[in-house]
Amino acid sequence: MNETDLLADRFEEYRGHLKAVAYRMLGSLAEAEDAVQEAWLKLSRSDAADIDNLGGWLTTVVGRVCLDMLRSRTRRHEQSLDDAFVPDPVIRPLSHIDPEQEVLQADSVGLALLVVLETLEPAERIAFVLHDLFAVPFDDIAPIVERSSAATRQLASRARRRVRGAEPSTEPDLGRQRQVLEAFMAAARAGDFEALLAVLDPDVVLRADSGPLVRGVAASKVVRGAKPVAEQAMLFRQFARYMQLVLVNDTVGVLNAPEGRPQSVMGVAIADGRITEMYILADAERLAGLELPDLGG
Repeated sequence: MNETDLLADRFEEYRGHLKAVAYRMLGSLAEAEDAVQEAWLKLSRSDAADIDNLGGWLTTVVGRVCLDMLRSRTRRHEQSLDDAFVPDPVIRPLSHIDPEQEVLQADSVGLALLVVLETLEPAERIAFVLHDLFAVPFDDIAPIVERSSAATRQLASRARRRVRGAEPSTEPDLGRQRQVLEAFMAAARAGDFEALLAVLDPDVVLRADSGPLVRGVAASKVVRGAKPVAEQAMLFRQFARYMQLVLVNDTVGVLNAPEGRPQSVMGVAIADGRITEMYILADAERLAGLELPDLGG
């Protein structure tokens, strides 16, 4: 085995961690893969013998790459940055093990948090993700965001306040989440408007991200309030029979996949037995790039 192969093996040990970091920074699985690949290219062009802490070095490189991507995104004023944007979900089948095991296997970051992270400035997001989610010291983050350690600490603190003020609380028990989603699906399939209202919080917020090309009733939108959201569910009730429960990041959600082709994925936040937030990704191009679980059986 030559030196390049040895270096590639060492890099693979960190790939999962690096993708997790990049995903939380970018909210895009495809862009996270790109960032990780860029880190490998930079490593392959470097003298690895001079790197004392490879994991820390790679995390720093991914942080810089993601910061550049976020800044470029902001300059282009992409539509994906509007209020209706829904980050890429991580989809898993609902297992048949006990709820505690399901919680352990669930992804540690939910769509609700990723949506809030989209509201942060690029440097704030980098500082918050690296420090609060991955315990990277401020002294190591400071060179990435080109600030002093004290200023970097302030970035993370400001981001933390915004996250705490905006991220909705949600029911932690997967069994109770499942009950609420099953009630929602039953109401949608039956076209029962009153039953839909009963499972929706009066101030529920729906974000539907259909991508930039879709127009009409299926276009991207933000809908607020139980009645308007229930009306949206009634508009698309013909697709309700294809709904199936899955794990969407760290909560129970809904996959709509007629004939195995994903049409939409919905994550939710639930409090006091009602849905308070709904995050629907219906962008065909982005859905096609998601890894779907084997839901057979």
